Amino acid sequence: MPRFILEHLTKYTYPSPVKNSANKIMLFPIADEYQELVKQKLIITGNPLIETYRDYYGNEVGSFTYTQPHLQLSIESKIEVVTKKQELPKSTLSAEEQWETLKKAYHNSLLIDYLKQEEFDKLKEVEDIVKGLHLNDYDTLKAVEELNKYVYSNFKYIKGITEVDTTLDEVWKLKAGVCQDFAHILLVTLRMTGIPARYVSGYVCPISEGYRGEGATHAWVEAYLPELGWVGFDPTNNCIVSDLHIRLAVGRSFRDCSPVRGTYVGTSNHELEVKVNVSYQDGHSFEESNTSIVHPVKEIPVGENSYRTYMQMIQQQQ
Repeated sequence: MPRFILEHLTKYTYPSPVKNSANKIMLFPIADEYQELVKQKLIITGNPLIETYRDYYGNEVGSFTYTQPHLQLSIESKIEVVTKKQELPKSTLSAEEQWETLKKAYHNSLLIDYLKQEEFDKLKEVEDIVKGLHLNDYDTLKAVEELNKYVYSNFKYIKGITEVDTTLDEVWKLKAGVCQDFAHILLVTLRMTGIPARYVSGYVCPISEGYRGEGATHAWVEAYLPELGWVGFDPTNNCIVSDLHIRLAVGRSFRDCSPVRGTYVGTSNHELEVKVNVSYQDGHSFEESNTSIVHPVKEIPVGENSYRTYMQMIQQQQ
């Protein structure tokens, strides 16, 4: 079983002191039969107390505040994780029986949220394309693979062409984006066919495959399939998720899984730097660095309650 050591650094730098920084982090790897967290160390500016809880989707979430005036906020996570590949058994149900079974998901309280469709202007256009794929002719696993391949083949992977708040309509028009955009388009098509689907935030850690998104924060999709349960699909790389993928959080979309977000009191101008370093059993490592500058929209008066501001620090997944 592969063993990975990951270092994930998120650093905010401000031109003038800010204070009352309140943050939420989703940097705790999911622990289940396919993924074991061996150890984790969090290093945060000011060494604040981190309170953890489970959110609605079962993710471990940490929250902390740093009240002192500061010019920089650094959040570093160091983890050691062992992963195991999910083996998919052969279904005993016919394709028709699988699709009939999925219809019951609309009455399952644990799945209904993952069937809710996000509305956007081009939804009918997407629906016409999906209908043209005749997915009901396949079993459900093959149907998801076809949709995964469609997104991979019809969208270009271009870093920096979209932002975290880029709409589905814009992504559909561009036919390009990064992993979170690929994941969101696949979510739309899966839910359109009646397959529960959820967004996954994490990392992809290739050794020789040369995956897109390697050595950085990554995103993909899990589909709920009869007899198989949740199965991961990576539309950015047109593959079924393997033991080279490390999961941090799941939700309906990126908004439920953002690795770092928060509010603070002070200038809205800041620089964001994100670094991810992956080390393998053989000592080989891969590092990805991304720096962006957030230009001010307005000054937030010092003294205003930080919870009342609308400034959110969101790390974009590449």
